[in-house]
Amino acid sequence: MKLYSINAGYFKLDGGAMFGVVPKKIWNKLAPADENNMCSWALRCLLIENNDRLILVDTGMGDKQDAKFFGYYYLHGDDTLDKSLAQHGFTREDITDVILTHLHFDHCGGCIIRDGEKLIPAFKNALFWSNERHWKWATHPNEREKASFLKENILPIEESGRLKFIPLATDDEQWTTDERLPQLSFFIANGHTDAMMLPMINYKGKTIVYMADLLPSIAHMPLPYVMGYDMFPMKTLEEKKRFLSEALEKNYILFFEHDPVNECCTLQMTERGIRPKDIFKLTDL
Repeated sequence: MKLYSINAGYFKLDGGAMFGVVPKKIWNKLAPADENNMCSWALRCLLIENNDRLILVDTGMGDKQDAKFFGYYYLHGDDTLDKSLAQHGFTREDITDVILTHLHFDHCGGCIIRDGEKLIPAFKNALFWSNERHWKWATHPNEREKASFLKENILPIEESGRLKFIPLATDDEQWTTDERLPQLSFFIANGHTDAMMLPMINYKGKTIVYMADLLPSIAHMPLPYVMGYDMFPMKTLEEKKRFLSEALEKNYILFFEHDPVNECCTLQMTERGIRPKDIFKLTDL
């Protein structure tokens, strides 16, 4: 097995929204804002090469939206999904599976491209993996969250006939597996959005967890640092506490999707609680 960090670019979000109740005087030291209070964040995907399968975790936001849309989110930088794949000798046609942690636009927008008037899968040879509960949540969104669930990113996946659902465990269990994806297990988190999936991979004797939006960056590690975007912030706080305790005990490596600087870290217990220990890149393993 080989793992590759795939950078699909950078975008900006309001710093206050990203840190919830944390005062700007504190979070601005961790994620410096521009004159519009916007902070830069990564769109970092993960590519898993295992035997005859090439599995991509999340896809960034893509480029099919109009100028007005990107005017809100300031997609910037030289990195793209295609360029990052090419750096490792791959193209979109090589992808066999796409794992979607959840269906917010910055995680699944790259799944679909425009072909004239049509919306078609960007990965023509891939299966797309979600779970039934989150799919229903995203396709029948609440008023607060519906701006993040764009039908042009989601419905063409189902229309392609290549949508697959990973079965969820019971409400009392936060880990699930699927025999069709034997190299992965998934931590299910419900605070940010319903039934978000965090893939876990065993790699070179280490356990790596793709953090999606449970911990978008290292700066979000303190328990109260919960995004204003989260649907159920107290649930997020509980899930962070449970996950970080397990990750510390079992020495997981955390892989960050949105941290613009830090890619991976291990954990340690400090006077302030669980915090990063060693910070490094995936290629350092």
